[in-house]
Amino acid sequence: MTKVTAPRKGSPRPGLRALGCLLLVGSFLALSLTVAKLADDAGAPRVSFLMVAMAGAGLVLMGLAALRRRPLAFNRRTLEYALVAGALLALPNALAFVAIRHVGAGFISLSFAFPILITWVLAVCLKLERLRPLRLSGVVLGLGGGLVLAAAKAGGMNAAPGWALLVMAMPLVIALGNIYRTLRWPEGGSPLFLAALMLLGGAITLLPLSLALEPGQLPVLFSREAVLRLLVVEATVFTVLYLFYFVLQRLAGPVYLSQIGAVAAVVGTLIAVLALGEAPPPNLGLAALLVVSGSLLFQRGARAATLPTAATTT
Repeated sequence: MTKVTAPRKGSPRPGLRALGCLLLVGSFLALSLTVAKLADDAGAPRVSFLMVAMAGAGLVLMGLAALRRRPLAFNRRTLEYALVAGALLALPNALAFVAIRHVGAGFISLSFAFPILITWVLAVCLKLERLRPLRLSGVVLGLGGGLVLAAAKAGGMNAAPGWALLVMAMPLVIALGNIYRTLRWPEGGSPLFLAALMLLGGAITLLPLSLALEPGQLPVLFSREAVLRLLVVEATVFTVLYLFYFVLQRLAGPVYLSQIGAVAAVVGTLIAVLALGEAPPPNLGLAALLVVSGSLLFQRGARAATLPTAATTT
């Protein structure tokens, strides 16, 4: 048995710092999907674009970790963490990148609203989270906001229903990733180092898919100026997004983290409407109100939760 210092699974007072991280990460998640849509429109090979953006962001974060002299423990445990956390990140993102031309950036953003409920159920079952009525109310409200938008968006969508159903399988994988990163957080691992590991592991996961699905298309990323600019932007977005992703998880735990999906749903819909010219869905204001109310209720309910700050694993 090895004692492993884990991130907090439910902070008694996540506070303004966690709320600020939540809004930042949720907004950058939505922005990453918008950049993916623009890259697709510019003719970029989608899986290869995601793979290189992840690899670039991972290398930048690893370099920053080295410069700041953060612990860089390369061993069997961190290798496992990189590969598993990376795969659980890369696969739903790859699906999002491939499906975005079929269902639109708005619908992809909406799918990220649903992991909160799955994460909360898993956390309660694994005793990482206590069953608190106020926190449950926050989860339900946030999920409700996502459902309001999803129903409206799906109703006006011209894509094949199969793509919509496939995209809706993403939340389960995302929720599993939220729980895994908490349970297997390596001892002494800093958010900077672990974010780099996850991104590099995700890029490795996508390499065989890139070679199989997009053979010979990798040079396109560097030969077209518009695609190259978007690649740099996406790598920058990923660098900020996943650094604060891990900061937020350590501050407030996996369920609080999973609220980023609800934030991304609202922000992504706004970006899709204002920047990409997609039609605004009905009840956007109601959905935004539900998401904000749910986040505030969840944060208030967190004050009553007293959870351990370490986990013991084999």
